[in-house]
Amino acid sequence: MADTVKFELVSPERRVASMQVSAVRIPATDGDLTAMANHTPLITTLRPGVLHAEGPDGTVEFVVTGGFAEIGVEGISVLAEESHSREEMTQDKLDRMIEEAARKHNEAKGNFENEPGPVDDAAKLLSDMMAMGDHIGLDPKQPNF
Repeated sequence: MADTVKFELVSPERRVASMQVSAVRIPATDGDLTAMANHTPLITTLRPGVLHAEGPDGTVEFVVTGGFAEIGVEGISVLAEESHSREEMTQDKLDRMIEEAARKHNEAKGNFENEPGPVDDAAKLLSDMMAMGDHIGLDPKQPNF
């Protein structure tokens, strides 16, 4: 298949996916990007979101919470901090992810009293996590900031 490329998605615990794809839509920190065969090589960071892998058998979706994506000559590799197939996502998993992001936000507010950068970054992480939950049809319980 000349128009496909090898795609690997791994998290620290396991290999989540390994397949031939025609395109991968990646939730990058600076905005979504679509990688295909012969894409210019690059490395980008991930934000919490839904990664879409389009292959010969259709599109498969994965929830990622952050990490890195490397698009190279040999293929597309994504190392996610945490990743689950869309079918594996439950309300309990989303609640745990949001609680962890809220904890990090509160911790940043306590540790960086007069430094808005880290607090803003933690607030963005929490906001992205809640938006991801909403996007996949789960209830992102709105914690108090």
